Amino acid sequence: MNTILIIDDDDQLRISFERLLKEEGYAVRTAASGEAGLRMVSETIPDLVVLDVRLPGMNGLETFRQIHRIEQKLPVIIMTAFGTTETAIEATKIGAFDYVIKPFDIPQMLSTIRQALEAGRFMRSPVDMDASPDKNQGEAIIGKSPAMQEVYKAIGRVSATDATVLIRGESGSGKELVARALYQHSIRSEKPFLVINCVAIPDTLLESELFGYEKGAFTGATHRRVGKIEQASGGTVFLDEIGDMPFNLQAKMLRLLQERSVERLGGRETIPVDVRIIAATNRDLEHLITKGQFREDLYYRLKVITIWLPPLRERTGDIPLLADYFMTRFAAELGIENPGITREAMSMLVSSPWPGNIRELSNTLQKALIFNRGAPLSLADITHATGGDAKNHPSGEDACDDRIRSWIRNLLSQGVQENLFENCMDHFGSVLVGEALNLTGGNRSQAAKLLGMSRPTLHAKIDKYDLKIETSVR
Repeated sequence: MNTILIIDDDDQLRISFERLLKEEGYAVRTAASGEAGLRMVSETIPDLVVLDVRLPGMNGLETFRQIHRIEQKLPVIIMTAFGTTETAIEATKIGAFDYVIKPFDIPQMLSTIRQALEAGRFMRSPVDMDASPDKNQGEAIIGKSPAMQEVYKAIGRVSATDATVLIRGESGSGKELVARALYQHSIRSEKPFLVINCVAIPDTLLESELFGYEKGAFTGATHRRVGKIEQASGGTVFLDEIGDMPFNLQAKMLRLLQERSVERLGGRETIPVDVRIIAATNRDLEHLITKGQFREDLYYRLKVITIWLPPLRERTGDIPLLADYFMTRFAAELGIENPGITREAMSMLVSSPWPGNIRELSNTLQKALIFNRGAPLSLADITHATGGDAKNHPSGEDACDDRIRSWIRNLLSQGVQENLFENCMDHFGSVLVGEALNLTGGNRSQAAKLLGMSRPTLHAKIDKYDLKIETSVR
């Protein structure tokens, strides 16, 4: 359970905020002054600090500086009133994760908290490159195949440089872990590491998220906001799924790589930035270039160093190592003994195509362990975890398919509709995410694993489909 420390001298807000966060499943500690908050951080480092700027005695900015002397990788969200926005911006420039204007929008604040916790986990959770499952209870890049040995060599050679890196590989092949390993072994490892998923953020928001905006840049821009590129000053920005970045933003990204500067949306000031860019994609960039959907000049700026991750089907010799690692890890999380796996079940794992790569293998083994009764995982356990034989339930699936087709035919019969395809995809996406949350009792981590997506992507979908349970501060 993540622990959040709230430092604010407003008793009512502190109590209400604590209640809200506990209802969201967080452990919460509170302090009414900067001095008290520092003592708490010194005793036990939390996962996140939410800090007010105006405090009695030591002010919020000085408290922030002292917190980062204790733990530089501890994410801090600044809360500020309109009168102290510039102070909050300064705090962001020197390392605060983000700032939130009071009175804040609750869903937006919860979203910012989730992003900050994820950023903190990425910065502080080591990514090992070791195939020993008894050593790695955390996250690790596993594999002894020749292809993976080349990946390890590339990480070792590149991490000590400041070169831009492009990580390529199919979905679920472990690109994010490689990006984190590059960061953690780099000369910027004590500075921020921020992840931007170019798919999870709507196109209309991605520009302001990356580059920030000036007051009045658009309707609702009531104050200046620093973008993630500026926030990561001195550190590393990981642009996941960059192949899906809107074409109109690619020119700004090219300028960042060429000139090491950005312009906020609605602004004219050129702002120098010092960040390292690591990007990843599962798309065929060369094909996108020929279709005019990806800039060729940006492509060459990104691929200073390219690391290719092989799909799991091309390194089947690593599957027993991966299976052993995942079973050890998930058994520890479930508080059970690792039951092992039968030869027949392992043979099935090795011979399966795994289109979802390591993520699919991980999800399968986790599900099998959850339903396992203590015996070594059998062929039946693995078959059940992968959905079983389709011929065992054709009528249910066929009936579902017929209802879907009928619904679609009814829509199409109504004539041309604007954005019909996108609306249909959103409809099915909303149902799928909603059912995953229902099945897991609202546990977002478990729902993300069931859906085969990262937690940030799931949170973006929840926000997009407005599936969050509204919680009010009383």
